[in-house]
This record gives sequence, structure tokens and C-alpha cells, in this order.
Amino acid sequence: MILHWCKSRGIELPTPAQCGREDGITEVERDRFSSLLNMLSAALPEQKEAAKELRLLTKKMPSFRALFGDSVDAINKLLIPLSASKSQSSVHPDLQEDVITTLLNLSIHDSNKKLVAETPMVIPLLMEALRSGTIQTRSNAAAALFTLSALDSNKALIGKSGVVKPLIVLLDEGHPLAMKDVASAIFNLCILHENKARAVTDGAIRVILKKITDGVHVDELLSTLAMLSTHQRAVEEMGELGAVPCLLRIIRVSNCERNKENCIAVLHTVCLNDRTRWKVLKEEEIAYGTISKLARDGTSRAKRKANRILERLRRTINITHTA
Repeated sequence: MILHWCKSRGIELPTPAQCGREDGITEVERDRFSSLLNMLSAALPEQKEAAKELRLLTKKMPSFRALFGDSVDAINKLLIPLSASKSQSSVHPDLQEDVITTLLNLSIHDSNKKLVAETPMVIPLLMEALRSGTIQTRSNAAAALFTLSALDSNKALIGKSGVVKPLIVLLDEGHPLAMKDVASAIFNLCILHENKARAVTDGAIRVILKKITDGVHVDELLSTLAMLSTHQRAVEEMGELGAVPCLLRIIRVSNCERNKENCIAVLHTVCLNDRTRWKVLKEEEIAYGTISKLARDGTSRAKRKANRILERLRRTINITHTA
């Protein structure tokens, strides 16, 4: 997933021979690296120049990402232009974007993930960037959280910071540039059970269902919805917010087997939790045979879930299943 994401952004990845080593770094380049870090403590023009160059170097040269991990206080020095400001609104938008994007580039390097996330100012500054940056900065902040959350220990650290709420707000805003990164970050974080509860509390179900209904990033958001369906309050909200007819329609019209599988899995959970939803399933089955078709033609998991629903329909509503 991250490999495909990096390629889509033109970010160079290390070759197998380079992994774990700082190939290609000369003394001149090391000196330039140190000079750029020092420039981040200078006046605004020098800060902007240094941040722009570090952004480009960490995008194109995996060895420069490794340098950050091996250099004492390098990440703290990178953050000086943002952490020294009284408010993010006073930071030059180009400077903020370049620093946040450099953090994103650093987080791609596996050896940096723990170090970056545990640097005290990183997550608060990413969270602030989600709220107050340009749309490119906000998108890149979400992307950094996505890459950092690939590490299980970081999922807990990031979730505790309160970052789930601004991610959901950005998802709700629906800017096309940010949607994929935000959806991916929320999915990764919600793999951890504690973050599921945070996402539900912060309004994720309403926003996700709205986006799915509007046909926005349906694949990613259905996967997230299916994962959240292991949380009791999430299941209750799905029923209350009209998930059942929405998911039935997707099963009926979609050509994506994975989406159908996620839909029927969520439907199975929601309807077992709330018997008042069975009426909608009955009407759908009578009108279109939607569940019967999935029981016959879906993936193995989708077939199992569909057949369980049909068995329950036959028992509780006395509907005859015609395969």
C-alpha cells in the first residue's frame, strides 16, 4: 500500500542494496545537510530556502532521509520554523508546506517512523497543519500520519494525541486533493481498537456514510466502515443513519466484489444488532433478490454472510429463498 502510494507521488525508494545504508552521501553533501539545518534558525528567506531544498532532497534521495535519523537533533532543527512561531497562522504558508512535506518524506523511511512520531513536537505540528495549512499542507500532514501509523506503536501514540478529530473534519470538507490521504490515515489508525472508539466519538460514521452515499472514495471508506463495525456504538449509529439501504444499493449496482463483501459484512452485523432493520432486507430481497445473488455469486466470505442473512430472513420473516 505504501509502496504504491510513494510511486504515485514520485518519491524515490531505496534499492535493496541501499536498505539500511547511507549510500552515496559525500562529505560535501553532509556539510550541505548541516548547513541547511542551521539555516532553519536564521531569517525567513534563509528558512524558506533551506526548507525547500530539504524537501526536494528527502523526496529524491533515500540516503538523505536516513541522515535525519542518524543526526542528533536533526528533526528538532527541521521543526524550528514552526515550533518557534507563536501561532501557525504567522508561519509563511510555503515554509509550513515545505517543513510538513519534509516530515512526510522522512516518515517513509522505515527506520525513521518511531523516531519521527516520538519527537515531541511532530504530532502536535502535524495536527495543527491539518487545521490551518493550505490544502496541500493539510493533505501532506494527513499523508505523514498515514505513513507513520504503519507502525503499530505509533497508532496508539497518534490516536492519543487527538488527531482523529481533525482528520474527520478534513474528510467531511471533502477537498479532492486531500481525500485519499485522509481516508488512508483514518483507516490505518482505526486498525487499533482504541482508535475505533475515538473515531466513532468524533463523528466518523456520519461523515463516512455521507461520502459513500455521494460516491466519494467508496472503496477505501467501505473498508473503514467494515472495520468500524466491530465497535458496538458504530454499529448502532450505522443503523440509525440509514446505512442499510445505502449498502444494499451498492451491492445491487457495484461491480467490485470487495465492496460487495464489505457491504454484506456490515449489513450482517447491523441487522443482527437491530431487528427493526430486517424489514428493509426483506423488501430488497423480494424486489431484487440482491442477497440471493450475492449468496450465489459473491466471494467466499460474502457468500457466508449472505447465506446467514437469508437463513435469518427465512426463520424470522418466513420468506422463501429461491436460489
